[in-house]
Amino acid sequence: MGLSIVGFAGALWIVLAAALALGWRPYFLVPLLVTAASVWSADLAALGLKHAIDRPRPRLSIPEAHPLMGAGGDSMPSGHAATAFAGAVVLTYLWRRGAPFFFVLAAAIAFARIYVGVHYPTDVLAGAALGAVVGAVWVVALRPPRPSAGGRPRSGAGPPAG
Repeated sequence: MGLSIVGFAGALWIVLAAALALGWRPYFLVPLLVTAASVWSADLAALGLKHAIDRPRPRLSIPEAHPLMGAGGDSMPSGHAATAFAGAVVLTYLWRRGAPFFFVLAAAIAFARIYVGVHYPTDVLAGAALGAVVGAVWVVALRPPRPSAGGRPRSGAGPPAG
């Protein structure tokens, strides 16, 4: 249940980014802002899809279900899974060595939503996929542009005689 709570609105990923960014003294805000933008974009995308898909939560569809915590709104996709995987993708881009930790944490947060009874497994899978895509879009946006295929302009002169 704790993972469900700390995963709310991607807050855990923003705190992680802030802690990891302490070593980036002159650029402290860059990882923090990119991570926040990524998880909040994923959360907004998940919210929009929830309204469009309009899938009820398990407690409303399965009378025998007794969730460990309450959750309102629609079920598909999981916003927690979306923010977790968006955060994991962006933080992995910024700190590659942390990749196993980031993705295990994202998977644990996503699984927690099934465990507490507020999402179906397909909700979590859809949220994870959405978050990974949103995170990848932010990573692509972070990359500096590549030089054109022609490279630097040349003078047209031959190599120096030698």
